[in-house]
Amino acid sequence: MMRIRGTIGELPVDLTLELDESDWARLGVHLQATTPVTGEAPVTPAPLNQDANLWQAAQDLLREAGQLSGLELSDRLEGLAGNAQAGKRLLVRLRHSAKVKVASGGDTPQYSWIAD
Repeated sequence: MMRIRGTIGELPVDLTLELDESDWARLGVHLQATTPVTGEAPVTPAPLNQDANLWQAAQDLLREAGQLSGLELSDRLEGLAGNAQAGKRLLVRLRHSAKVKVASGGDTPQYSWIAD
């Protein structure tokens, strides 16, 4: 358990975090700890080539479709990435890519592939 106390601006903050052994191990990896807190091997982040392959697949998905609504693209990216959080990261990355045009259209933005 970890307790954080302080202020944000004028607002007092008193936060208690409960971390299990795997959370501590992941935290140790991010802090580049030399010895894992739990005594177990630290969780290794995904290899860079796996991230690059996933990014390429996300770009290919939009390029082949030409244009998709934000909701449909989000659903497809979630399926591609395996979970909602990773899918959202890909969606944000596409939104900021120079190869993609995002136009607000009604209830959801439209993503269009413009590169190639």
